[in-house]
Amino acid sequence: MTMKRRDFVSTLAGTALARAAAQSAPMRITRLETVYWKARDAAPFWPHWTWLKITTDSGVSGVGETYPRNAAEAEMIHSHLGPMLLGKDPRDIERLWHDIYHAIDFQVAGGAEIRCLSAIDLALWDLLGHSLSAPVWRLLGGRANPRVRLYNTCFPHKHDFLKEPDKIMQELIDGYGIRAIKIWPFDGAGRQTGGQYITQQQIDAALAPVRILRDKFGESIEILVEFHSLWNVTAAARIARALEPHKPMWLEDMLMTGNFAQYRELAESTRLPLTIGERMGGKLQFQQLLDSRAAKYVMFDVCWCGGVTEARKITAMADSHQLPFAPHTAGGPLLFYASTHLSTAMPNLWIQESCQRFYEHDWPLMLENPLKPAQGSIAAPDLPGFGMRIKDEAWNHPAAVRRVTTL
Repeated sequence: MTMKRRDFVSTLAGTALARAAAQSAPMRITRLETVYWKARDAAPFWPHWTWLKITTDSGVSGVGETYPRNAAEAEMIHSHLGPMLLGKDPRDIERLWHDIYHAIDFQVAGGAEIRCLSAIDLALWDLLGHSLSAPVWRLLGGRANPRVRLYNTCFPHKHDFLKEPDKIMQELIDGYGIRAIKIWPFDGAGRQTGGQYITQQQIDAALAPVRILRDKFGESIEILVEFHSLWNVTAAARIARALEPHKPMWLEDMLMTGNFAQYRELAESTRLPLTIGERMGGKLQFQQLLDSRAAKYVMFDVCWCGGVTEARKITAMADSHQLPFAPHTAGGPLLFYASTHLSTAMPNLWIQESCQRFYEHDWPLMLENPLKPAQGSIAAPDLPGFGMRIKDEAWNHPAAVRRVTTL
């Protein structure tokens, strides 16, 4: 059987990577640097994350990211987790992940600990890609999805999604070919009642932007509805029944994270599919979610769940249950870049989040090569590591809080 040229080139590339990894010289982590901002209005690009740069004695470095408790995350990296990294070979990613996780699991498997581990892991993958002159998607197995399909999350930008969601949707269709939009019109009622009940009047008011979108675009678009874990089971079930005629793609995080039996009860009460998981950390929590059979889409955030190392295992676990994944990316820029590499490499992708505000306004101010959607999708950079190039003026911004720890 004749091998196609593309497959042959791919095989050669994989062999070259393996040879380079095997023959590479010893390498040690010698420097950790964190950069963050005290407030989102401290810079023009709306910062709310911590960047971590890991540098080696060979001069190769990688950048990671997490959010949103910046000072606490930076402190933990330098005071507690740094000593476990300095002097180690950064390419031993699985070993380092395992050792750090077991150290933090002795305290608590979640919170700032798992977020910091996520930042470390992302920096190590970025560094590995730079050391081998290869994009991370190649290291994860290649292009299962050459283009990654996107939906838009309506962060504050030009129009209010509660009043003018049709204007947002039209801009996305005309400018980027994106035909899926996520809104959260029930949050106002949730804050008013503490999520303990919802009236028919509140339901009717919250349905207004959903009706606007369906009336104008029909079923040519997808509508996704986010709930930010505000509701109890009874209220969530009532909301779900009201949304059923409008056929949203999913209902996201209706209940508090971790209530898997209650999520199963909710799933059985509605024809609409649920997505769950962006706030969860580690594959053990996701195993419980999968066992509950409550979610039809598995969502995670690579800056919170344990980085690419854990996220690719979670995608494989979802795949073993014949479920798709849909990454959460409403954070910093590296979150989107890293998620795009993972989405490129893992076959059971459904769709990935994006934010119009980020690629139209924020990223061009801080990145040399900001990604921008086309034809409703995005392609991972064909550059070493995650391929995100931060402008010097962003990394060294005068309002940034910087800290360095060395070997």
